[in-house]
Amino acid sequence: MNTYKNILLGGFALLALSSCQPEQITPNRGKVKFETISVSSKLAGRVDKIFVEEGQKVKKGDTLATINIPEVQAKMLQAEGAIMAAQGQLNMAFNGATVEQLNQIDGQLNAGKAQLNFAQESFNRLEAMYTDSLISQQQFDEVKMKLDMAKAQVAALAAKRDEVKKGAREEQIEQAKGQLDRAKGAREEVATASLEQFVIAPADMSVETISLDEGELLTPGFTLFNGYKTNSIYFRFTIPESRIYDFEVGQELSLVNPYTEEEVGGRIAAIKQLAKYADITSTAPLYGLSESIYELKVVPTSNVQGQKFYINATFLIK
Repeated sequence: MNTYKNILLGGFALLALSSCQPEQITPNRGKVKFETISVSSKLAGRVDKIFVEEGQKVKKGDTLATINIPEVQAKMLQAEGAIMAAQGQLNMAFNGATVEQLNQIDGQLNAGKAQLNFAQESFNRLEAMYTDSLISQQQFDEVKMKLDMAKAQVAALAAKRDEVKKGAREEQIEQAKGQLDRAKGAREEVATASLEQFVIAPADMSVETISLDEGELLTPGFTLFNGYKTNSIYFRFTIPESRIYDFEVGQELSLVNPYTEEEVGGRIAAIKQLAKYADITSTAPLYGLSESIYELKVVPTSNVQGQKFYINATFLIK
């Protein structure tokens, strides 16, 4: 009788224990992750002012800091000066010579004509004397050379006057336009560089670390702010080779927080093999020897707005 009683009590105990056991959860553990983001500057300068603190959430386009870049102002003045000079050259090409310049050329031309007349008279006198053999061949050649030089000078001055009256050549105008465009391009480049004094948030993000303090030198490409993109949560699970065949890209999963027991629906977005150093060897006796390790990237499919997630917090595949 006691034997049947003990068996009956044992059955009730087993039934009670089985009803109290928690829902089975797989041993696949993962971590909460967020997409990281780094913010740096293209130009060197000193950190002038920092407007955010570590842990603060900011919106895309918010100013995180300002950088003091004195070289930009100096280059802007140079660019403005180059534009003024190029614009002056273009105006001169379009408008042609001034009245004063024309008067100056006319004066030079009149002086050249006077020299030509004197050279012509000298040549006429010496030509008659040369015919009568009163001067040598050398003296006559010298007078003839001076006459030819006077004629060439008058012709050159006349051509210069005609060119000035007609205005600048088309090639000169195009050259002046090119110089002006180049100067304006330099100014635009400096204006773009001046915007680099403002360090702007490229996306909605939370600021996790600030690398420098105000007054410190920021070099080009050095990360000033590190953070996480808002609403970029995903879950990272490491799965050994022996169990990776249980999963596939696009598969729906149910995830659970082991501490709050909150559940999240997810979908496998990617499966990739980790680097060789992550392979399981005999130092991890729970797994097979030389077993490759894979990473599951799981993105949430359910609404997670009301839940709290902390970076590297543990989640399980249910």
